[in-house]
Amino acid sequence: MLKAPELLLPAGSLDKMHAAFDFGADAVYAGQPRYSLRVRNNDFSTLQALQQGIEGAHARGKQFFVASNIFAHNAKLKTYLRDMEPVIAMRPDALIMADPGLIMMVRDKWPEVPIHLSVQANAVNWADVKFWHRMGLTRVILSRELSLDEIEEIRQQCPEMELEVFVHGALCIAYSGRCLLSGYFNHRDPNQGTCTNSCRWDYKVQHAAEDATGDFAQVIPLQFQQALQEAEQRPFSSLHQQPRHPLADQAYLIEEAERPGQLMPIMEDEHGTYIMNSKDLRAVEHIERLVKIGVDSLKVEGRTKSLYYAARTAQVYRRAIDDAVAGRPFNIDLLGQLQGLANRGYTDGFYQRHHTQTYQNYMRGASEANRSQYIGDVLSVQDGWARVEVKNRFSVGDRLEVIHPQGNRDIELTRMLSDDGAEISVAPGSGHFVRIALDASLDRALLARYL
Repeated sequence: MLKAPELLLPAGSLDKMHAAFDFGADAVYAGQPRYSLRVRNNDFSTLQALQQGIEGAHARGKQFFVASNIFAHNAKLKTYLRDMEPVIAMRPDALIMADPGLIMMVRDKWPEVPIHLSVQANAVNWADVKFWHRMGLTRVILSRELSLDEIEEIRQQCPEMELEVFVHGALCIAYSGRCLLSGYFNHRDPNQGTCTNSCRWDYKVQHAAEDATGDFAQVIPLQFQQALQEAEQRPFSSLHQQPRHPLADQAYLIEEAERPGQLMPIMEDEHGTYIMNSKDLRAVEHIERLVKIGVDSLKVEGRTKSLYYAARTAQVYRRAIDDAVAGRPFNIDLLGQLQGLANRGYTDGFYQRHHTQTYQNYMRGASEANRSQYIGDVLSVQDGWARVEVKNRFSVGDRLEVIHPQGNRDIELTRMLSDDGAEISVAPGSGHFVRIALDASLDRALLARYL
């Protein structure tokens, strides 16, 4: 009998925590802004909120892990143990940590507290895992840069250590969490919890045409002019054997949407052109293999994502885990359900190094089936009418999916009222409230529209 791994969801707020539990999560993780990697959009900024989260999870028989995974500078060392004392008194189920110095301090002061090694520590081999086991840690969250085969080898070499892996969410364009872009643009460092996600901004590409004087002075900052001119004159590299496009050696610029006129050069060498951004991780199709390997915890990223994101990912990955444990084949409909979440396109990351074209076509086709869009939250149901807070536009005649912990169902929207009871045909979008016919048992449901 296969063992079901823990399903671990992000909790950026108490509402998201409860949604994650309602839809199948076994545990959640959250963190204080000062010592975790989520300063913004973090409702656990007070000890009171953190205590409510821990007590609320335990009341439901669930677990609550506290992320304390920054790499601390000296100033934070001075306050760390003092600030953590009331947190430890709340009895979280584990601390998620990365900094060896902070780990040492916690082990010395509170040797009984379980510690999970954060993905920030980039554990990529079994010797690394054994080292942390000797240091008294109870779980290692493996690097996102590992393949399924590498994870299996670590499992075989380290049967004594709990292993956790990410299966869904954003991917860093540098080694997990160690990107310099946010610090460069905004002086906000990812490993201090203040990442501005600079790699995911809206950039436009322009060709750096020379002005009438024959230089780039009108379009490019002075410090880049020489580098660009050198790039234009760079000879064909003997290392690059493939024919180059005739425009490949010209200078190009990117412009970020919120910084009009600030043009930044893109350089290309013999290895290629370096463009930022990564697709989002989606590894639901690999759950069966991960279950068979014996991974102890499957983790979803996204503490700043929506309540709908927490509910939908919990529900989909819960079904995938339950199917894998029961020996049922993978349900490709789960791919389409995840496609309805806001995403930058999906990838399975490093789990499989290469895919055949046939496999890629299969995955793309399955993802596009039954695609949906989040459209609203059911706030209450009275006398057969549900009051809905609208998130995205929908209309009478649309086919809707009602997403509820007791089970999902599809309905055809045949009638809709405004919040004051007038007949309407369109819910215009975010900020509006409407009423639709719905069974009382579906109170607090989430709504999606099939595309």
